[in-house]
Amino acid sequence: MVDFTLTDEQKSLRELAHDFAEGEIRRVAWEYDRDGTWPIDVLEKAFEVGLMNTHLPEEYGGAGLSYLEGCVIEEELAWGCSGIQTSLGANGLAAAPVLLGGSEAVKREFCEDLTSSLKLASFCLTEPDAGSDVSGMRTRAVKQGDKYVLNGSKCFITNGSYADWFTVYAKTDPDAGHRGISAFLVRRDDTIIVDKKEDKMGQRASNTATVTFSDTVVDAKYLLGEENRGFRLAMMTLDRTRPGVAAMATGIARAAFEFAAAYSKERVQFGVPIAMHQAIQFMIADMATKVHLSRLATWNSAVLLDQGSRNTLESSHAKRFAADSAMEVATDAVQVYGGYGFIKEYPVEKLMRDAKIMQLYEGTSQIQRLVIARETLLPRRVEEPAAVELVAVESAAGELAAVEPAAAELPLHP
Repeated sequence: MVDFTLTDEQKSLRELAHDFAEGEIRRVAWEYDRDGTWPIDVLEKAFEVGLMNTHLPEEYGGAGLSYLEGCVIEEELAWGCSGIQTSLGANGLAAAPVLLGGSEAVKREFCEDLTSSLKLASFCLTEPDAGSDVSGMRTRAVKQGDKYVLNGSKCFITNGSYADWFTVYAKTDPDAGHRGISAFLVRRDDTIIVDKKEDKMGQRASNTATVTFSDTVVDAKYLLGEENRGFRLAMMTLDRTRPGVAAMATGIARAAFEFAAAYSKERVQFGVPIAMHQAIQFMIADMATKVHLSRLATWNSAVLLDQGSRNTLESSHAKRFAADSAMEVATDAVQVYGGYGFIKEYPVEKLMRDAKIMQLYEGTSQIQRLVIARETLLPRRVEEPAAVELVAVESAAGELAAVEPAAAELPLHP
């Protein structure tokens, strides 16, 4: 039987996340957005109540929650503020490759680092000349004995200014395109420089930075998976994190819908609340449908992961639809507010700015369509576990238009 009814425990998790979003996030969200302030106080409180690192296994000190439960939480926190949720959730994107490709000793070392105290990690894939085309990256990792030496810059890195360690993708075979990429765990040291903090249109409470590695030495034991197989690891990671990004988009859309519906009952024009006008009713109805379907698509893509199934197509459906819907719903919410929707004193203009990035990170909406087209036109003959299949979108020339930038990478995973 197909059933998305939440258990009592899952309802309690949702209530915890909602109460935190309402009491700790929303009350400061618009102030942090205005000033672009780093929300360290909110992160500390979220860590204390267990709303960070939720996907990390219990044996490493994490909550060991399912992907569905993570999505339930992420929707609520993004309903509070998607910028702050981006900062809260970036550890999940950075840690996913560790869980997929690290040795047991490395997994324990880095995961317990995140759960023992408030620590932050960043996922470093995107570069100025390598966004959707990951194969164009220029960051190099050269092996010297039992070490690698990294040089290069990564941009749009969520929590980059504050991260204690980084999951970094670099070329180990510069002539092999996407087949020459490897992934490394890199602890912050004096060779790592934050060059720039981005001044963003939306999600201004999240830190987004350019990070440069200058002769950064990494022990070979911190190579994740096999050398030159980092692209595969990145794609497997993004299959697992896209449901969470879709959940965030759903949270933004839901917030915009709720503000618009409430305002339509209060605003009087032509002698009646504007909610009485059919034009407004149809807009509100469309918003409600988009929020509802975004959530269903998100939960479906998460449940497949929880079942051990490959979710590439479904996660791209969810991310594409939820992201585009968030932008549409937020734009219509501004329209319902009329001229007031364009004023910063009212809440929906922030949501419209926040929504835009959902169409860009973790693979643009156009990249998601490429993935969907590939999966639809060239379906797999056998359903395989999510951990097995390399997922990429090949252009006619045979190169890769891969999924990027990542969720916490603008993230925000990002």
